[in-house]
Amino acid sequence: MKKIYHVFLLIFGFFGFSQTTEKSIILKDAVSNLPVEYATVLILKTKQTLLSNAEGKITFELNGTSNIQVTHSSYHSVIVRSSALHKTDNIIYLKSNINDLDEIIVTKQHPQKILKSIVENSIKKLTSPSRLKVYAREFFKQDGTHTYYNDGLLNFQLTGKNNKFKSTILVEQNRSYGLINDEISSEVLGYNLNDIMQNYYNFKYLLPILEPKAIKQYDYVIKGYTANADYNVMLVTPLDNSKEIRDDFKIIYDNKKKVIVEVSSSISPATLANTKEKKIVGSKNIYKSIFKTIYRVEDLNYYLVSSQEEIGFEHIFRDKKIDIEVRNYFVTTFFSTQNFVYKENEVFKDKTLYNKKNSILTNYWNNSGLTSTEEEEKIIEVIAAKSY
Repeated sequence: MKKIYHVFLLIFGFFGFSQTTEKSIILKDAVSNLPVEYATVLILKTKQTLLSNAEGKITFELNGTSNIQVTHSSYHSVIVRSSALHKTDNIIYLKSNINDLDEIIVTKQHPQKILKSIVENSIKKLTSPSRLKVYAREFFKQDGTHTYYNDGLLNFQLTGKNNKFKSTILVEQNRSYGLINDEISSEVLGYNLNDIMQNYYNFKYLLPILEPKAIKQYDYVIKGYTANADYNVMLVTPLDNSKEIRDDFKIIYDNKKKVIVEVSSSISPATLANTKEKKIVGSKNIYKSIFKTIYRVEDLNYYLVSSQEEIGFEHIFRDKKIDIEVRNYFVTTFFSTQNFVYKENEVFKDKTLYNKKNSILTNYWNNSGLTSTEEEEKIIEVIAAKSY
């Protein structure tokens, strides 16, 4: 009887210690107490990557204990132990590393030429072949009302090198809710999944400031980066005489390894104020444009961690105007150099998850790498309810 009792204790102990627990972290600015969005969180034990949402929140499941690394381009990095997370919502305060007095770096070469060489080297260094497990999320708003939503868990298998990247996509699970007006082309539904990874790996979004004529259209400034002595920041802003809509760019790059670690761009209010409104049928008056990608250098690997894209514009029709906003997120939750095995008929070849039949096997969005905010949860619930 004692032997049975001891065996029971061993089994009970095994399941007890191996039990998976849910942990939550809320990241806040140490001075303003405001939530910190777009911080990258790495669970060192499992190598799972997460991204903080607009509430600064990250939720994940963990078997056992692990160190957790938190990084953000505007804050000092921190490492916390999961065993120290005792509360339902554990607040971690981050100290800003932003210094407006960062030294401007004067170079013999024009900064654009330096940027070109950094982009070329980054493309060469990106790890391929490789596999990225990605969580994608998309919100669509028409005339101020959210009308469509989709998300999915996808595997991207990357092959090729040097501007010839190719991706094969397998969709593990997905869901799609809402209806799109027939007047709205499906092309505005954010990501074209067939070429999105190639665009990120070829740094396509930097092309406007890499063209020869861009030297006369933009101002290029390189600064040191107080948060990391190995990093530089390049700020590229449209010149005042520009009458076209042009983004402001911020590129953070590793000056030793010569690779890009972050790219962000947006249209400034000043630029929008100087832009003439279009009235031709079929034209689009853009009033918001935000883009951000984060890359990671880890040992010998270099790959995309996340992206965010937002666009808002007024679409001109013959007899009316329609206001459209699209917001997309893209988070690499796991990275591997191991290829996955698949059958050709399993490959996803459509442009978007729009129109793809829902395939929900688990509540995958709860461990997606990007926790929904309370506001987003309400939006999803409303759209899903209207779809039935």
